[in-house]
Amino acid sequence: MDISRDVHLRSDDGRFVLRPYETEDAESIYDAVYASRAELAPWMDWCTPDYSIADTRAWLPKLPGAWERKEIFGFAILDASDGTFLGGCGLNNIIWEYRIANLGYWVRSNRTGEGVATAAAVPVARFGLEKLGLCRIEIVAAVGNTASRRVAEKTGATFEGILRNRIKIGDRNLDAAMHSLIPGDFERS
Repeated sequence: MDISRDVHLRSDDGRFVLRPYETEDAESIYDAVYASRAELAPWMDWCTPDYSIADTRAWLPKLPGAWERKEIFGFAILDASDGTFLGGCGLNNIIWEYRIANLGYWVRSNRTGEGVATAAAVPVARFGLEKLGLCRIEIVAAVGNTASRRVAEKTGATFEGILRNRIKIGDRNLDAAMHSLIPGDFERS
């Protein structure tokens, strides 16, 4: 299966475009993370107090190879009207033997509450299920991360339960809510 990085997805309502991250996104990503660090840091292990533009610039060149190796399929979320960088959404922790992956997302703080994460998560999940042939996509969010849990619900994912000590953020082991999407979920909608 050859999945080109020339993939462009669109939210169902057409307000958002998703495309693979590009090296030119570094400043936009860093600005969004920096402005959103208070909201991201409790839930995103990579959003540390010393996160810098150098971290962003070091991370971006790794993504094309991870895509080719089918390890990570990461997408920048852009406002379709003006191209503003809004956040990220992607598939990672892929276990090809079982055809499952994790779906993650984040949105810059000044654009939360607009449905951006849900609108981005749905086409990325469909991409995973339809184009990549996955049979299960998991959304794992810390119990206290109510915003991410609401997004999971709004995508139509099925809540499966609370998993004890499921995720580690910094030195904290946290319980997490498990939601999942399978191909039949989109056939019903």
